[in-house]
Amino acid sequence: MPPAQVNEGLATLSDQLILVTVLLYLVAMIAYALELAFGRARTAAAPAKSRRLVSVGAAGSDSSASAEAEPDAPSTATPAAPAGWAVKAGAVAVVISWLGWACNLGGILTRGFAVDRWPWGNMYEFVVALCFAAVSAFLVLLTRQPIRFLGAFVTVAAALGLGFAVLFLHVQAGPVMPALNSYWIAIHVTAAVVAGGLFLVAGVCAVLYLVRNDGRVSVLPSKEQLDRIAHRAIVIAFPIWTFAVIAGALWADRAWGRYWGWDPKEVWSFITWIAYAAYLHARATAGWRGKAAMIVSLVAFACLLFNLVGVNIFFSGLHSYADVPK
Repeated sequence: MPPAQVNEGLATLSDQLILVTVLLYLVAMIAYALELAFGRARTAAAPAKSRRLVSVGAAGSDSSASAEAEPDAPSTATPAAPAGWAVKAGAVAVVISWLGWACNLGGILTRGFAVDRWPWGNMYEFVVALCFAAVSAFLVLLTRQPIRFLGAFVTVAAALGLGFAVLFLHVQAGPVMPALNSYWIAIHVTAAVVAGGLFLVAGVCAVLYLVRNDGRVSVLPSKEQLDRIAHRAIVIAFPIWTFAVIAGALWADRAWGRYWGWDPKEVWSFITWIAYAAYLHARATAGWRGKAAMIVSLVAFACLLFNLVGVNIFFSGLHSYADVPK
């Protein structure tokens, strides 16, 4: 079978669209950050109730009794009202995010059309798709929940990911190895990309949870809200990742004649699955909440990142066809 012809015009357009995407995500991040800093009411956890002893003396008597007064009232310091221009900056940030999302999608599609194949056959294409999935997950969740505060963190993560891909992972558009010329790439890799995007959103929430100090006034939402968003994202992503692992085993049987061969990518995919399963199991059975659960989720997210990027760079195996530039 002759090698596929590359449409250089579309390939160049794809690279340009990804660069525009990085710029748009960075502009959106700045606008989100302005709203986060000046357009949100600062919140703090209610201080622990304390009681103080006061002396209550009887009229005309030298004796006095100690009695408990009402709990101390929370601090009455009134936070500054959100700046109207900053709130508008947040709305503009959402529009810019959608524009970046469209350019990201355009970069993926033009790359695929340039080589007439599914556009995630190497590490560069996979990271571009993963950043697209993360922003997609954020924007979809934003239509159902008030999570605009996450915008600054998700967009900067996507911009950094795309920047890393452009600087260190970029390869010229071209054909892929015969093992990747299969409809299974559309099934297996797409599921991994979608789950990875949701896991990234959950990872951002976990990091914010750990840096959020409930004893101080903050523009970030409460830890309870961060925990809830992270949990929901993982609950959605986990079955998709499970499907990706199963689809990968079916593809391996078709390509190499066995479902499981202890290849590094297979092993780390399973380790990632176990880590997220441990998080969900701990919450469902042991009632883990808060810091402990967030730490487990971050360990799982670290496993995911190593599986998606590190394995392809540091290990050799049947999945070592990521075309990582040397």
